[in-house]
Amino acid sequence: MTFADLGLSDELLRAVSEAGYDEPTPIQRGAIPSVLMGKDIIGIAQTGTGKTASFVLPMIDILAQGRSRARMPRSLILEPTRELAAQVAENFEKYGKHHKLSMALLIGGVSMGDQVKALEKGVDVLIATPGRLMDLFQRGNILLTGCDLLVIDEADRMLDMGFIPDIEDICTKLPAKRQTLLFSATMPAPIKKLADKFLTHPKTIEVARPATANASIDQRLVRVDPRRKKEALVELLRGEDVKTAIIFCNRKSMVRELTTSLKRRRFAAGPIHGDMEQAERIKELDRFKAGEINILVASDVAARGLDIKDVSHVFNFDVPWQPDDYVHRIGRTGRAGKTGVAITLATKEDGDAIASIEKLIGAPIPPIEGAREPAEATEPAEDKPARKPRAKKAAEPRGRPEERKPKRESEARDTARRDKEPEPADEGWNGPVPSFLAQGLGG
Repeated sequence: MTFADLGLSDELLRAVSEAGYDEPTPIQRGAIPSVLMGKDIIGIAQTGTGKTASFVLPMIDILAQGRSRARMPRSLILEPTRELAAQVAENFEKYGKHHKLSMALLIGGVSMGDQVKALEKGVDVLIATPGRLMDLFQRGNILLTGCDLLVIDEADRMLDMGFIPDIEDICTKLPAKRQTLLFSATMPAPIKKLADKFLTHPKTIEVARPATANASIDQRLVRVDPRRKKEALVELLRGEDVKTAIIFCNRKSMVRELTTSLKRRRFAAGPIHGDMEQAERIKELDRFKAGEINILVASDVAARGLDIKDVSHVFNFDVPWQPDDYVHRIGRTGRAGKTGVAITLATKEDGDAIASIEKLIGAPIPPIEGAREPAEATEPAEDKPARKPRAKKAAEPRGRPEERKPKRESEARDTARRDKEPEPADEGWNGPVPSFLAQGLGG
């Protein structure tokens, strides 16, 4: 089957061909004809399956007929994060270049004035995160009564970030008679309830069992001593044929620490985590995509949805706390029909977490044959502070021990609390204003 068999217009087929795609993926084959027929859709597909194009392509052809009106977008796409919203906007630019459609991107941090001006001109496609959309709606800058097509993307991620009440509120402001497309990698009960409430006789398209891992990813497990994790990782980075890799850590502090350690070992590495300004995150992603660095050390802020081509390896330096995150992390490799390798470093304390992951994916993670724990640490001198001579007892700091102990315990608790803070909500964009804001897509 080719894209021409799906019923797309000649202009759209030309854009798809120019983008280098010949055959549609399973989710595209299942979704595109039904969307063009005006049906509601529930698409269950893991990341890297071409899900975004499965709704962007038919939307362009649907919206080719009709005219936009001021402050009344004709279609709405809801995304959980600003990175995903910007990525969808890039897809509209790429595939809609032979159509005269207007688009606006509503995300936090960008000037509201610019966004209001874009809305006043009228937009065919509105791509938004829930927070900024609700802000502008409550200010009276946007009307949703003319929106006949709604896309809820990454619904399970919306659930994780607490956006489901906002989505329910948004749905009540849209026309009752509309077309709704819901996409999710998994289908937990709250998402099923949302679909039952706001979709009308939806067609379910499932290209993989919920929460299964991509079959093109070679998954491996390495048992390590927690004190030797860095050495084990370095050994793997040097022993594997690593072209580009993303290394996932559970804590932001470990992202920073591990990045510094790898740089000192002369690896071309960069960090991305939730404490970084948006402009910094975009800069590191651009460096990674451009090949200036080939290792990206990341927290779970980068685990979902970001489409980074040709990632050869994913390393779980820390076993994820939630089993679903394992599937999303390793989904950064093995994309678009290519193969990839995902290696997880696990300690004895990770036994329960590994068991939960294996239960979720329905198969054991094969251990690396002959894997061993490094016998000795090989940290360079500058990566570990020099051991100080043992102080004599007489040199102990002044003050009674019982006076100092509470302070040390308090500091330890504060450090642990800060280290376990969740990633900040995706509110605020500190990077440059996207050039395609409120501009036509071409034509």
